[in-house]
Amino acid sequence: MTVNRTSQAAPGPAAANLRGIAWMLVTGLLFVGVTGVVRHLGSDMSPMQAAFIRYVFGVVLMAPVLLRRGGRARLFSGESLRSRRLGLHALRGVVHAAGVMLWFYAMARIPIAEVTSLGFTAPIFTTIGAALFLGERLRAHRIGAVLIGFGGAMIILRPGFEAISTGALAQLAAAPLFAASFLITKKLTETESSASIVAHLTIFVTLALLPAALMSWRTPSWEELGWLCATAVFATLGHLALTQALRATEITVTQPFSFLQLVWATLLGFYVFDERPEIWIWIGGAVIVASASYMARRESLARRPRSGR
Repeated sequence: MTVNRTSQAAPGPAAANLRGIAWMLVTGLLFVGVTGVVRHLGSDMSPMQAAFIRYVFGVVLMAPVLLRRGGRARLFSGESLRSRRLGLHALRGVVHAAGVMLWFYAMARIPIAEVTSLGFTAPIFTTIGAALFLGERLRAHRIGAVLIGFGGAMIILRPGFEAISTGALAQLAAAPLFAASFLITKKLTETESSASIVAHLTIFVTLALLPAALMSWRTPSWEELGWLCATAVFATLGHLALTQALRATEITVTQPFSFLQLVWATLLGFYVFDERPEIWIWIGGAVIVASASYMARRESLARRPRSGR
């Protein structure tokens, strides 16, 4: 009797897409948890010191993985933590550290919904960076989506009509840095394990933040340390989930689902911190989400093989 092995074949693109989407949804919830904890912590501590302590806790969390069997521990993908691309890991660490400091600064000064909405300009910079550094073409729909997304950011900021806060400027400056980190992560997933990517990020960001943290250091309270430890737990798990999402499928598949963070973050700000976003934040955020979703949709269609009919 002949055995039909079709059902035993490796999962197809649809299964990989679903897996990537599921990981991205988990990522969004975890990062919103980070947002809530940092918002609760407030602005009494320097953003450089707060970010540094968060990543020190991240190193502690990753220590069992880093030390087990001399750096050969396996997590998620079953691959070694050792890497021959330390330069790329270090570059990502420095870039990400700068973005984290700006994000911590913004989180302490503007509403959660505004931070999250402006953070969604990152796909705009991701598109530009992919064209400049990865050799991707800047097609008409990409340029259009970038311009529309930039318009959404301007709706939120309303320059000339209202004073732009330093927190908003900090978040806008953080967006291209996180986009660069995102692109480097995608490149690293070609050869590195999820655990290796997150472990190296944690180490290099901690080292990059150390000088700035020492310049503004004050003794933290036990309560602050507890909240920053919680931030590290959410963020470390979030980065692991994000790396798994990028490994499972293409960025264009997962990107639209990352926008659910705006919904979760807005609800968190409203119910927990009594923040009522202005109508301009809703309008600008909707424009940014629509532009990035449109771009992701066009990219997905462009990558599909054409029918021979």
